[in-house]
Amino acid sequence: MMPADLETDAARLREAMAKALAEDGVLADPGWRQAVERVPRHAFVPGFYLPGDERDGQGLTVWEPVTAELDYGRWLAAAYSDTTLITQFDGDEPDWKNPQVRHGGAPTSSSTLPSLVVRMWADADVQEGHTVLEIGTGTGYSTALACERLGSAGVTSIEVDPQRLEQAASALYGCGYTPTLAVADGLYGYWPQAPFDRIVAACSFRAVPPSLLAQVRPGGKILLTLSGWLYGYARVLLNVNGDGTADGQMLGGTVSFMSARTHAAPAFGNPAHWAAGLPETWRAARHSPERITAATEEAFHLRFLAQCAAPDAQMTTVGEVVQLVDVVSGSAATLTPAGGRWEVREGGPVRLWERIETVLSAYDEADRPRPETFTLHVCDGQQHQRHPHLPSLPLPSP
Repeated sequence: MMPADLETDAARLREAMAKALAEDGVLADPGWRQAVERVPRHAFVPGFYLPGDERDGQGLTVWEPVTAELDYGRWLAAAYSDTTLITQFDGDEPDWKNPQVRHGGAPTSSSTLPSLVVRMWADADVQEGHTVLEIGTGTGYSTALACERLGSAGVTSIEVDPQRLEQAASALYGCGYTPTLAVADGLYGYWPQAPFDRIVAACSFRAVPPSLLAQVRPGGKILLTLSGWLYGYARVLLNVNGDGTADGQMLGGTVSFMSARTHAAPAFGNPAHWAAGLPETWRAARHSPERITAATEEAFHLRFLAQCAAPDAQMTTVGEVVQLVDVVSGSAATLTPAGGRWEVREGGPVRLWERIETVLSAYDEADRPRPETFTLHVCDGQQHQRHPHLPSLPLPSP
C-alpha cells in the first residue's frame, strides 16, 4: 500500500528536480519547466532496477529491484533524480509484485533521465501547434511531458514492445493524457498519423530510416541518434526538404540510446574461433585501441567515426587482447599489447583495424574536429557524414 502522503512527497521532489534542472540550464524554456513540474514521473516507474555496490562472483553487475513496497524512500527519490532507470532486461517483462535480483543482462527498456528527455524535445525545436511522432514510448514519461506541453491531440507515440506499451498507456491514461499510441516498429514510423512536424526517436538507428523522411512535412525536422555495432553514437538534427532529401547537423554531447531492436548487433559466436583463423604475421598498430575505448568525450566521438569506417565490425576484449569481428564479410582482427606497442593481426576481405586507423589519422590531420562540425546528407538513398577536411563517410544501408 502506498503512503497517504505520496502525492505530497512526490510534488515536493518534483519541484526540487525542476529547480535543479533549471539551475543547470536544462529548463530554460518555461513551457518545459512547467511540464516537468506537473508530470508525476513516479506514476510511470512502478518498478525499476538500480546497480548494486558490488559485482557478483562472475564479475556481472547485480541489479537490485526497487519498488515502493520494497523501499518507498529509495523508490521515490530515484524516480525524481536525474537518472536513467532500467525497467527491463533482455526483453523480459518483470513481475513487479514479486521482483527478482538480476545478474548482468542487456537493458531493453528504461525511463530516460529527465534532463535528456527535455533536451531531446527542445533540440528538436518542438513548439506549440506542432504534431510530433515519438519513437520509443518506453515507460511513457517522455510522452506525458510532450502531452503536457503540446496537448495530447498533437502527440503520437509508438513502441515495438506490446507489454511496454500497455503499461505506458495505463499510466498515461491514468494521468489524464490521451495521445495516439500504437505497437509499431520505429524503423517504419507510423503512416496513419503522418505527416508530422517533428519526429523524435528515443532509440538509435544504424542509418536514417527512409520511411521517416517521407512522413515529415517539408521544412519539418527529425531528431535521432545514430549508432551501430561498435556502440558509437552521434545525434543528428535533420531538416527534411520534401523531395526525399535531408540535410542535418551533428550535435555535441555524449548521448546514447538503446538500439532499435531491428538494428541491434547480431551474435558473433566465440571470439577464439575468429582469432584462430588469423595469420601468424603481425604489424605494429599506428593507433592504440584506447583511442576509441577510453572514457572520454573524444573517444566517444571517435568510436562513431570508426564505426562509419567499419560499419559491420563488432569489438570485444578477451584478457588484454582486443578483437574485432565482422559477421557480414567474415573478416577479423586482433590487437595485442606487447612492449609498449600494439600488434595487429588481420584476416578476411576487410582489413578492419586498417580502415579504422585511416579515419583516425585523417581526424588527427584535420586538427581533431568536434562532432558539431560534421554534417549529414541524405540523397537518393545514400547517407554520408561529411566534414570539410575529412573524407566523406557513408552510413550503412538503411
